[in-house]
Amino acid sequence: MVNQQANDRFEKGRGAQFNPKNRFLKGEYVQEHAEAIDEWEEEKRHTEYILDDSKTLVNKVTSPDVGMMYSANPYQGCEHGCVYCYARNSHEYWGYSAGIDFESRIVVKKNAPALLRKFFENKSWEPATISLSGNTDCYQPIERRMKITRALLEICLEYRNPVGIITKNALVLRDLDIIKELASMNLVRVFTSITSLDEGLRQVMEPRTASYKSRLKVVETLSKEGVPTGIMNAPLIPGLNDMHMHDVLKSASDAGAKWAGYTLVRLNGAIGDIFKDWLYKAFPDRADKVWHQICECHDGQVSDSRWGNRIVGDGKYAELIRDQFKLYCRKYNFNEDRSELNTTLFRRLKNKQLSLF
Repeated sequence: MVNQQANDRFEKGRGAQFNPKNRFLKGEYVQEHAEAIDEWEEEKRHTEYILDDSKTLVNKVTSPDVGMMYSANPYQGCEHGCVYCYARNSHEYWGYSAGIDFESRIVVKKNAPALLRKFFENKSWEPATISLSGNTDCYQPIERRMKITRALLEICLEYRNPVGIITKNALVLRDLDIIKELASMNLVRVFTSITSLDEGLRQVMEPRTASYKSRLKVVETLSKEGVPTGIMNAPLIPGLNDMHMHDVLKSASDAGAKWAGYTLVRLNGAIGDIFKDWLYKAFPDRADKVWHQICECHDGQVSDSRWGNRIVGDGKYAELIRDQFKLYCRKYNFNEDRSELNTTLFRRLKNKQLSLF
């Protein structure tokens, strides 16, 4: 739980505790004298949804250590509010802050289904797995109302294009009917992100996500329904959740997960200041130790841009984490299935319709 000494300075229900300056904007509004500005907004900020007519949806992933070729994100920004989220920096490209803005100003790509259809009809597209939530969670709260992710899955099913899903939200089970049909043709894998089993930690680190119990239930349900499923124990944060790795992997295995992955926390760009501010407010008693251990895993820094190293870190502590992960994966039989999703069933619907005449 949050250290009691920090309660008067810690805003519950938020990951980021402030809005850092957007590096792309020259000007900004700041509050210099709070006691003298009665009209300054001090109430909890309500989530704002910005409808956007995007030009593109599917992105080619050029990073060789990410493990995906293409991604599609129906939402930018994420109401889940995970303080460590690497996607925070991308919110600056939309003119917002990577801090509180990222979790309270959500860009909704309302035309995403139409963009995906257009993309699949392009003759240059060679079928490959498209990962939903390559940047932000495709099942964040607004999806319950907008149903954009569900529409994207329906289109993947129509075109028989393989799709990967990663989420922290039990809302994914709403679409079990479509996911099961995709799974029957080996067209889908679903990964659930489980960072710990400590609910007190989740409530301050991932404030508006599904409980860990609910996430394990997602894994169990998908597995029983024949849907290939795995987990991401990511990110691991030295001194906060790395010691929970064994229990997470064992519980996931018991629930039926067949694959597991992990990353070491990397605090690039604005995320470094956001995380450090959060850490010293939420856990002042161990903040120094956690911060220095993160630095130890990234050659004295809190981030590393080198391919491969940036994901798993380096140094003795990072090696210890890597060795433990490999040990537990062998113990619980993770990652034994190396098969790929099916790309041979893909079809373009316009061509199929024309062939009927």
